[in-house]
Amino acid sequence: MSASAVHSLWTTAADPISKIDTPKIEYGQLSPTLIVVGAALVGVLIEAVVPRRSRYYAQVFTAVVALLASFAAVVALAAGGYATTKSGIAAMGAIAVDGPALFLQGTILLTALVGLFTFAERRLDPAAHGNRVDSFAAQAASVPGSDSEKAAVKAGFTTTEVFPLLMFAVAGMLIFPSANDLLTLFIALEVFSLPLYLMCALARRKRLMSQEAAVKYFLLGAFASAFTLFGIALLYGYAGSVSYGTIARVVDGTATDVSPALANTTGNNALLLIGSALIVMGLLFKVGAVPFHMWTPDVYQGAPTPVTGFMAAATKVAAFGALLRLLYVVLPGLRWDWRPVMWAVAIVTMLGGAIIAITQTDIKRLLAYSSIAHAGFILAGVIATTPDGVSSVLFYLGAYSFVTIGAFAVVTLVRDAGGEATHLSKWAGLGRRSPLVAAVFAVFLLAFAGIPLTSGFAGKFAVFKAAAEGGAAPLVVIGVISSAIAAFFYIRVIVLMFFSEPTPEGPTVAVPSPLTMTAIGVGVAVTLVLGVAPQYFLDLASQAGVFVR
Repeated sequence: MSASAVHSLWTTAADPISKIDTPKIEYGQLSPTLIVVGAALVGVLIEAVVPRRSRYYAQVFTAVVALLASFAAVVALAAGGYATTKSGIAAMGAIAVDGPALFLQGTILLTALVGLFTFAERRLDPAAHGNRVDSFAAQAASVPGSDSEKAAVKAGFTTTEVFPLLMFAVAGMLIFPSANDLLTLFIALEVFSLPLYLMCALARRKRLMSQEAAVKYFLLGAFASAFTLFGIALLYGYAGSVSYGTIARVVDGTATDVSPALANTTGNNALLLIGSALIVMGLLFKVGAVPFHMWTPDVYQGAPTPVTGFMAAATKVAAFGALLRLLYVVLPGLRWDWRPVMWAVAIVTMLGGAIIAITQTDIKRLLAYSSIAHAGFILAGVIATTPDGVSSVLFYLGAYSFVTIGAFAVVTLVRDAGGEATHLSKWAGLGRRSPLVAAVFAVFLLAFAGIPLTSGFAGKFAVFKAAAEGGAAPLVVIGVISSAIAAFFYIRVIVLMFFSEPTPEGPTVAVPSPLTMTAIGVGVAVTLVLGVAPQYFLDLASQAGVFVR
């Protein structure tokens, strides 16, 4: 190759016309997520640098400060008009900053903060070898029952890695409902799923059951992720873009810049329908809708209870946010195709969750099937396809998440020699032994049942009203029947607690630290405030109910 030829290569390579544009990132608008990611990275460094005895305090402090700062950033963005007039697309089209995104991010951050308090609780189990212990394995890498595990317990080790894992999960959840292209959606899905798979395996008691839960969740989650990714590939093949706005224009037939090559694929509706179905399937797996719910009871039962509470609340909020954005922003042109399918999914989810819950004998499995039924109720609001539908779903998610974390926090308090006493028979007579704890749990159960003056009633009423006005009245009738079936098993637990004789060898109620008390107190307060005076929050949700496109 001659020198002149090489020189000509250099000059063309450095040609200013073909230079790569600098990415334009709106750091202010992305600050809630960036703060949480930064805290997660600091948490990883704390594990590497800080001495073992100080790690717990450093991690809890870092996580609490980051979640509060991130929530303050969300409030500042909303106050600055980014939820309404200034809403737009940030990070070169990857992230939407609008009302639903900010509302859901705020809900996720508050839920994570309350969940964090249950993670940090260290007074429920009796001290081991003079050291306070939490809900997590002393050394996650050691085989259950092995000498290395016993040595780790004796040395007073704690798995403080759960705090950076929690922060990474929250970061993924913040991006998930605000993703504005399919690749960002998928990356956010993985970022919040992988830490959850790990945290499910970290229970201190019942280690094997916990690891089984994590493996089930991981394998089924991997399948769901694969379906989602395949759906993304098909939609990209259909529309020639992964951006929500572009796909929506191609679906509507309003796209102006369709190349001849692309015109051949956009005529192929099979790509569009199968691709959309696969992506929606991945999201329905995350919300735990029937028939993609099989992982829910086993994982909820096996995971450490603080993780179950966080996962049950925050994952639903993030996944429903992403589902709303996908159906309302990307696929409104396919409404006549996806609404009948969603009708069917909502009906079997409501009835399936409520009916199977009646047969459960474990309190965590009962709450798991209850959460499946609630996914069906929320889907009724999604099906409404009206602005009221969006705002009712946002309100329901906010109300539901705090009730859920509060309920699982109460479950952590009822203990016997083997740790948490989750079998229903152990809860008999709890109201006589510990009236306050039983009364608080009864409040949460009544909220799940949708009894008036609780947040559950306000949420269900809003969702069913939106569905009825959106032309889905038969769905509302089925929803009310499902609620009645569900009320039966919630009331049954309340009767068991207050009207049964306590057994002499029954469980005790552990006295928690102020951390768990705060989590339960916030749950009760939100449940009652949203039940008695929901209007302000309903108005907030309706103001935040407009997606940017």
